[in-house]
Amino acid sequence: MRPERGAGGCGVTRVPVNRELLQWACERSGIDHEDLVAKFKKLPEWESGETQPTLKQMEKFARTVHVPVGYLFLSQPPEEPVPIPDFRTLAGQAVARPSPSLLDTIYTCQERQIWYRDFVRVTRQPELAFVGSATVETPPETVAADMRETLGFDVAARRDVPTWTDALRKFIRQAEEAGVLIMVNGVVVSNNRRRLNPDEFRGFALSDPLAPLIFVNGADTKAAQMFTLAHELAHLWLGATALSNLGAKPEQGFRREEVWCNAVAAELLVPLAALRADLQEDEPLPDAWSRLAHTFKVSTLVILRRLLDADWIDRAHFDIAWNTEINHLRHLAQQDGSGGGRQRRR
Repeated sequence: MRPERGAGGCGVTRVPVNRELLQWACERSGIDHEDLVAKFKKLPEWESGETQPTLKQMEKFARTVHVPVGYLFLSQPPEEPVPIPDFRTLAGQAVARPSPSLLDTIYTCQERQIWYRDFVRVTRQPELAFVGSATVETPPETVAADMRETLGFDVAARRDVPTWTDALRKFIRQAEEAGVLIMVNGVVVSNNRRRLNPDEFRGFALSDPLAPLIFVNGADTKAAQMFTLAHELAHLWLGATALSNLGAKPEQGFRREEVWCNAVAAELLVPLAALRADLQEDEPLPDAWSRLAHTFKVSTLVILRRLLDADWIDRAHFDIAWNTEINHLRHLAQQDGSGGGRQRRR
């Protein structure tokens, strides 16, 4: 389709854009339609076909919604599957559409992994024996023990680490020293206007025996990042590349690999034997989960999950406590405006 010019061949260049593509681009961006209209006053007219945008307007619109401008001139919206195995679910169903921020983050990490792999090859470093060393048939306790030995992960030493931030830094350093490239970011590359949403994804693992990479969503709380890093490390032990959004709660309807990785992560961070040794008889549940979260440097939600695993509470009390603590953390996040809850502030 040819661009149109003003009368007599003069004036601005206007371009015919497929209205279906405009709608697709708006929905894909995740930006409120009202905000887009505030920035592009003529957007409703473009969508209705009443007027056509200029080429400069279309280029600016494409930058705002994070799509290549050429996409807007296709005959139909393109397919944009997640380029790695997607284990995310929402209400038990697969997540249908990845955001531009998620896609760009994965592409960036894939590029960095290529660089990392080339570096490892040039320096003639050996393959990492732990990558792909387990299966979902391997008991989580066995894998967690192997992970602690490989990473030098000393649970007792974490008691002396003062904050969740310090504990996370130490955990990252241990994983990197074992040969894993760890990336933590709460925005797309360095664009502070493109924040990553922990509700969309918590992290992903790019498995490779030479250059394994883990990305952790830095917009999540520090305590949640601890669990995500442990979960994605479990994926590397499986030798499985995967995108994840599963939190600490024991869930139904998730892939077997995700449930297994969660069990490994929970045992790595809070071994049942160590937890049971720390339990105090008749201690009120809120006091117990707060104290143990500080001891193990994990979220109160992880502690609740482990108390359920240890049969210290039953499922009915767990569900009530979980929902209460979720609401409490959301309230704290709204108060401090950072989305971090109490573990972020520590």
